[in-house]
Amino acid sequence: MSRENIRYNYVIGDVQGCFEALKALLKEIQFDPDQDFIWFAGDLVARGENSVGAIRFIKKLVDRNVAATVLGNHDLTLLASARGIKEINEKDNIRDVINALESDDLIDWLRKQPLCLFPNDHTILTHAGIPLNWTAEQTDALAKEVQAVIGHEDFEIVDEFLTEMYGKKPDLWSDDLEGNARLRCITNYLTRMRLTNAEGRLEFSFKDSLEDPMPEGFKPWFEFDSQAAKTHQIFFGHWAALQGKTISDKIQNVDGGCVWGNQLMAYRLEDQTMFAVDNPVV
Repeated sequence: MSRENIRYNYVIGDVQGCFEALKALLKEIQFDPDQDFIWFAGDLVARGENSVGAIRFIKKLVDRNVAATVLGNHDLTLLASARGIKEINEKDNIRDVINALESDDLIDWLRKQPLCLFPNDHTILTHAGIPLNWTAEQTDALAKEVQAVIGHEDFEIVDEFLTEMYGKKPDLWSDDLEGNARLRCITNYLTRMRLTNAEGRLEFSFKDSLEDPMPEGFKPWFEFDSQAAKTHQIFFGHWAALQGKTISDKIQNVDGGCVWGNQLMAYRLEDQTMFAVDNPVV
């Protein structure tokens, strides 16, 4: 579908395998694949009731060119688990994907998805957000460095990075970073970030609401002056406790915490309308 023929663009928050909620949301927004386009904020799978159903469905939409998705931290964990690099977390319902007859195709498709997308010329989407000192263009370029490795045709290169992907260091970006340390840092900013300090250093332990006490010296990444937000509206998921909060006219969360019994959300870009449905499977 060409962008000129699109009626509505929707940014949908973390599905997390909540397939019934996704179907309910598409009904709520009256999604028409012949006219509309969906931008998924990542975390397609994990703790919902039907990860394999969700990823199969979303893959079909993307293959039909009526949707696109960025990768989230749970999607990357699925890749690592499928490659035998990381044991499956007992809280993650992803065995249905790994055991599916077409598992190789699903995993191969997933690993070739980007970490950053531009729904239009003035909008940027990543799973967790963008650190204060990255421009939109820099974010895209750095995301593509990781994408090139995860989507590489040589699985030795893929597996080497997935093996080194987990870790909290380096927790501060520098242009001088190299190798897997550089890729890990980029990945952590784009898929795991919630809090940083004023220089952009990451803090990984906090997952609560904005009203809860935060580690000293750290604030939500979006409370700092953002270089990317000067040129683009930033959309992100990842932080369920925000429940789709509008941070500002330039920063919008779309994670309604559906997997935790709350809502799955879709933001319509054309008129800035938020739609939400309750999770029918709790």
